[in-house]
Amino acid sequence: MKKKIIAAALSALMMVGIAGCSKNDNTAKEDNKVKITVSINPVREFAQAIGGDKVDISMLVPEGTEPHDFEPKAKGLEELTKSDIFAYNGAGMEDWIDKVLEVAESSEKVTVVDTSKNVNLIKENGKTDPHTWLSLKEAKNQSKAILDALVKVDEKNKSYYEANYEKFSKELDTLYNDNEERFKNLKNKNFVTGHEAFGYLCRDFSLQQKSVEDMFGEGEVTPKTLESLASYCKENNIKTIFSESLASPKTSETLANEAGAKVQKIYTLESKEDNLEYLQAMKKNLDEIYESLK
Repeated sequence: MKKKIIAAALSALMMVGIAGCSKNDNTAKEDNKVKITVSINPVREFAQAIGGDKVDISMLVPEGTEPHDFEPKAKGLEELTKSDIFAYNGAGMEDWIDKVLEVAESSEKVTVVDTSKNVNLIKENGKTDPHTWLSLKEAKNQSKAILDALVKVDEKNKSYYEANYEKFSKELDTLYNDNEERFKNLKNKNFVTGHEAFGYLCRDFSLQQKSVEDMFGEGEVTPKTLESLASYCKENNIKTIFSESLASPKTSETLANEAGAKVQKIYTLESKEDNLEYLQAMKKNLDEIYESLK
């Protein structure tokens, strides 16, 4: 009920602000850049790769904030209405997206992009895995959605955006090709994480993840669950438990102690970490997973 009241108040506040804006309010952008608002860090990474120096990007979810726990603020929504493009991950990642879309779609100025619209989604037990960007293949699809939006709102720079997309696509392909063969040749395909976030990466390389918490970072962590996973690690000679920065390391550390394993950092990229760009973080992830499976 509290969330519904907050949502209603935000919507009412923003509708007042929007009403004061002219339908044709196309005031000059700073440095003539396309203004993009994104939901979370992976979408920002893709938008920056395609938009280059011709875009100005802001992000709704602050760095270091778990996207599932985020609540939109009035100030951020007000800035959203001044954007040319609003791009979000989709696939259920932003469970607060409806109230944001209500505001964005009330402004005819804003082009709204669901970057997961052409993604081959993973659906299990009635749930959709939202971590689409952790697939190098699906990252291309998400980036293409952003490319299309940029060309729509800034057609004069179409060739620039297309060249950036082609460059980024080739870099994604190179990283994928560099890893496909080496993962294919491994006998062990199983690794363990604290959070079931790597389903798309696993699909890319025919790997299997076991996790303490489900894909939404939920699920009761019981002694029985930890005992079962510890036994699985011992039976499969798993010596590394991967842990993400935005999740509590306590569960992974407890499991590692039970299994006689070490805890290793892995990047979900929901927030920018260690100042690494998307391709750099994905390469580190793949290298760490590969080393743990050798």
